[in-house]
Amino acid sequence: MKRNATAVWEGSLKEGNGKISTQSTVLSNVQYSFKTRFEHGNGTNPEELIAAAHAGCFTMQLTAYLNEAGFRVASIETKCDVDFQDGSVVGSHLSVIGRVDAISTDQFQELVKKAETTCPISRLLNTKITSNATLVLP
Repeated sequence: MKRNATAVWEGSLKEGNGKISTQSTVLSNVQYSFKTRFEHGNGTNPEELIAAAHAGCFTMQLTAYLNEAGFRVASIETKCDVDFQDGSVVGSHLSVIGRVDAISTDQFQELVKKAETTCPISRLLNTKITSNATLVLP
């Protein structure tokens, strides 16, 4: 399986802008710029897209581990905060809220840590990855 995305940039770094599109067309000519990355402009930025990819990938991996262990998942919600400093992504923190039937907090935490280190996006990122998880009984 291969997936792709395309970025087109026009103009200088600070005054120019770009558009990002994905193979699925979920993103189609979505605007990004210096302002959306380093200030507060309208559009997206690479770090936001990394955070979305990491949250989505981790959530699917955790769900797979929970299902494999025989647990029924009502829902998993993950927020990912990507830390961008001095031109580098230096961390990715996953905040997880899980609604899972008949699982202990210890079992849930163990599977969260396993998914944190094994989801494909975690393995791709060359940075510190941390998480905190809250189990809410459905």
